[in-house]
Amino acid sequence: MLQVQDISVHYGMIQAVHGVSFEVKQGEIVSLIGANGAGKTTILRTISGLVRPSSGHILFEGKNIEKEAPQKIVASGLSQVPEGRHVFSGLTVQENLEMGAFLRKDSGVKEDYEQIFKKFPILKERRSQDASTLSGGEQQMLAMGRALMSKPKLLLLDEPSMGLAPIFIKEIFSIIQEIQAQGTTVLLIEQNAKMALSIANRGYVLETGKIVLEGTGQELLSSEAVKKAYLGG
Repeated sequence: MLQVQDISVHYGMIQAVHGVSFEVKQGEIVSLIGANGAGKTTILRTISGLVRPSSGHILFEGKNIEKEAPQKIVASGLSQVPEGRHVFSGLTVQENLEMGAFLRKDSGVKEDYEQIFKKFPILKERRSQDASTLSGGEQQMLAMGRALMSKPKLLLLDEPSMGLAPIFIKEIFSIIQEIQAQGTTVLLIEQNAKMALSIANRGYVLETGKIVLEGTGQELLSSEAVKKAYLGG
């Protein structure tokens, strides 16, 4: 579904990503793990069209997208939940969800609101509340619901557990598995390596802008190098 081919990314003179290649197959959860500054968020932003690669190619369902505008990438079926959630303050929960459906032209939007409220019952309770007044966990659910309202084929998640209480982290990861089970492919970037790899079909380990390890989620969980670097082993 997604092929990232030898992409490099620069911020001015600084190279943040060095010839990274990986793929995401339809129906998978794929996790990218790595320390802060490893290039994880830059890679997601490049896939989403928010950052342009210096070189390399990105193919989504066989079509090159590295030069496409972000809104065209969303319209093609690829949606991102950004790090830090970034809900629209001053808009209600319902209005935030409406923003997620902005590009849709089909007639199934109303039914999809109900699906989101079924998946995230707390959002239904708070549908008329200003999004900025939600807790961190509730904002994360809203950001995920907003992205799902665009009906993505591939959902990009950037650090969904960041800053959340353990009870919310467990719930968020359970919802990610539910999203996959309902047919959406997931590319997950996450510092909580144990949680990310435990639900991943496959994973890649990034260090200083390069992929240094890859394997199934279980293979990486069992790797002595991963245990030592990311799992406290």
